[in-house]
Amino acid sequence: GINRMPSVKFIAHDGTESEVHVAAGTNVMHAAVDNGVRGILADCGGACSCATCHCYVDEAWTDKVGPAPQVEQDMLEFSASTAQPNSRLGCQISVSEKLDGLVVRLPQAQY
Repeated sequence: GINRMPSVKFIAHDGTESEVHVAAGTNVMHAAVDNGVRGILADCGGACSCATCHCYVDEAWTDKVGPAPQVEQDMLEFSASTAQPNSRLGCQISVSEKLDGLVVRLPQAQY
């Protein structure tokens, strides 16, 4: 059969949920931007040079997604005022079949 595309569920700060299906290999930032999910701005276009695609990986998924690399942690500490231990930059998380059903929570604001 045809493999269905992995899904990502975005949960906005106000609780609004948006579930999108994306091709494997798409990053979380593009999954949001391409599907009109509000809450991810992606100002730099995915170059890990800003934190406007900052999101929180749902606690149930943090082990599968894995920790942020040091360069990403530095960017979050420097520019994401609401960073938490499960913060990641959406542009740095590649959605794979392993992450099908991933739940990502969005901060109240990106600045």
